[in-house]
Amino acid sequence: MALYLTENATGTNDRATVEAVVERLSPTAQEAGGCLLDVQVSVDLGRIFFVAEDVDPSRLEAGIADLGVERTTPALVRLVGATVEAVRARAGGPASYLVEWDFPTGLDMDTYLARKKEKAPLYAKVPEVAFLRTYVREDMGKCLCLYDAPDDEAVIRARQAVSSPSTACTASPARAIRRHRGSGHDRRAGVRGRRAAGRGHRRVLLGARQGGR
Repeated sequence: MALYLTENATGTNDRATVEAVVERLSPTAQEAGGCLLDVQVSVDLGRIFFVAEDVDPSRLEAGIADLGVERTTPALVRLVGATVEAVRARAGGPASYLVEWDFPTGLDMDTYLARKKEKAPLYAKVPEVAFLRTYVREDMGKCLCLYDAPDDEAVIRARQAVSSPSTACTASPARAIRRHRGSGHDRRAGVRGRRAAGRGHRRVLLGARQGGR
């Protein structure tokens, strides 16, 4: 099965407007021949990341154009660290942080995956952080790593534990909206604005080490 990631800039922090956009993602994916798998919304409501399954990317892009948001071209991605079935069932849990990493030039998929497999056990050094899943663009443009963590500092410690640099860390109380293929019934976790003490919108640059880890 093919998975496609699209990133959208909403241009607003109005909750009703963003919820309306998110609600339209599932039928948009269905009209493109597939279904919606995963949605993450930043805490300031300014960005929507969503992954669609088994869609025609050109039809998906045309459908997104009708949503009235800035968007990237759907990019083919690989799911790492979880199964599609687990994401459908929301077994991975809601993500509270989304870490973006723009890969260094020259890093290939095989090297990245081997390094990730080698380093993944080191997450145990930061037990307060749960790694949920990663979406890696097949063109190696970037990856998105989803975590459940109490705060920014915990995410930084987890990334340092596995020697992984990051471009940005976005607080995403991301009550993802997941739809399940064939049911016609939307299971909605909402775009609720959970704001724990001290946790507003965060976009924290994480310098760390380079080197394709």
